Amino acid sequence: MMYIGVDCGTQSTKVVVVDIDGGRILGEASRPHRLEAGEGGRREQAPADWIEAFRGALHDAVARAGIEPQAIRAIGVSGQQHGLVALDAAGEPVHPAKLWCDTETADHNAALVERLGGEAGCLDRLGLVLQTGYTASKLAWLRDARPEAYRRIATLLLPHDYLNFWLTGERVAEAGDASGTGYFDTRARRWREDVLAEIAPELDPERVLPRLIGSREPAGTLRPALARELGLAEGVVVSSGGGDNMLGAIGTGNIRPGLVTLSLGTSGTVCAYSPEPAVADDAQVANFCASHGGWLPLICTMNVTSATTRVRELFGLDLAAFGERLAAAPIGAEGVTVLPFFNGERVPPLPQASGSFLGLTDVNATQANLCRAVVEGATFGLRYGLERLGGLARDASEIRLIGGGAKSAVWRQMVADILGTPVICPAVTDAAALGAAIQAAWCEGGADASLDALCARLVHLDESSRAAPDAERVAAYEAVYARYRRALAEHHGVMA
Repeated sequence: MMYIGVDCGTQSTKVVVVDIDGGRILGEASRPHRLEAGEGGRREQAPADWIEAFRGALHDAVARAGIEPQAIRAIGVSGQQHGLVALDAAGEPVHPAKLWCDTETADHNAALVERLGGEAGCLDRLGLVLQTGYTASKLAWLRDARPEAYRRIATLLLPHDYLNFWLTGERVAEAGDASGTGYFDTRARRWREDVLAEIAPELDPERVLPRLIGSREPAGTLRPALARELGLAEGVVVSSGGGDNMLGAIGTGNIRPGLVTLSLGTSGTVCAYSPEPAVADDAQVANFCASHGGWLPLICTMNVTSATTRVRELFGLDLAAFGERLAAAPIGAEGVTVLPFFNGERVPPLPQASGSFLGLTDVNATQANLCRAVVEGATFGLRYGLERLGGLARDASEIRLIGGGAKSAVWRQMVADILGTPVICPAVTDAAALGAAIQAAWCEGGADASLDALCARLVHLDESSRAAPDAERVAAYEAVYARYRRALAEHHGVMA
């Protein structure tokens, strides 16, 4: 039985063809997106680019799988969270999608938090505290900055919701991705129309908010005309889908307590499954819902491979040469500290911060040290986030590592030593697309399909990637991490 998993991310759309019976991926492909970056933290994309990338990647993945397209039974879509896709009555975007990494709306977010009664008011109404990356402040920005576009809004969707809409014609949402809008109660799993009214009083929630469906409910079936165009059978099920973090958790088998999924992607995320809503001691922890039931408390940092790529390209290095420089420098990069906040930062909450290279001298200012320091800085940011999760992560026996950075053996070992926990990669490190395919099979398979059984069949760990913490290196990193925390305190006032 063949299923399609799609991951519409910041840099590309990936498609995998999964053989459930054989427990393997038969074909995969990706197509890139254009990211429009501007002053003030603007980060936008045209939703039409996602569709174009989906078409190309689907064609390539099916061809590489060597199967008849008519054999595909269901499609699952994962999408980058928080992006605002506002559609008019004809289903066309009124403005390019503002993305999760857009920080142009920082002032709007601060104003919304205050209007909702501060952190306590946000927690009371939403179960989490609004962050600049969430959809809510993007909508508030659109109302102020683009009133003509705002007045044409007929539907508010997230990126994965938009692809589901294009596939099925249905305007639906599910709890996992909806958790990151900022107008959804993550504990009761329902829209907060009163919060939407604070953000966009002119919009009718009954009209603009998509219908909520359960994680195991289909978004719909493939539109017949689109099925013919793509060469797929009529009646192909499109599952509820979800945010990339939620489906990445499924794709790593993180569907029960005791595991942590950590992503070394464009951004960084750390998440742990919880059967109950998380009551966080720290407002930086997002009490998101999972896309298979339960909850997925997580933290997100905005500068991981985006930061390391910037330094790598600055020096004109390919990935192999960057890895050589990284391995050549000692722990602590001879005193160089990087706060890699090129895109601002969400955790810690510094949306208007910029990157800093500290401690440079005429002795330590080498390519190797700067490469090492930016990777250490990105990883220290994830450790800072992991500490915010408290007991949910403290007792984890293993960290499942995904994302592009996880392909580096040197970086994997650094993560194990900096976090003091064994790490291992799934055989498929682009876990969101795999998780989307697994969810599609779970959704289409009815009562006979067990998510546990599907994960056991399809989520394979790559034992060659396993890295265990070394006591001597763990101790060395403690001192370097303390230096990083002092830099956070001195330059940004982040004390705890």
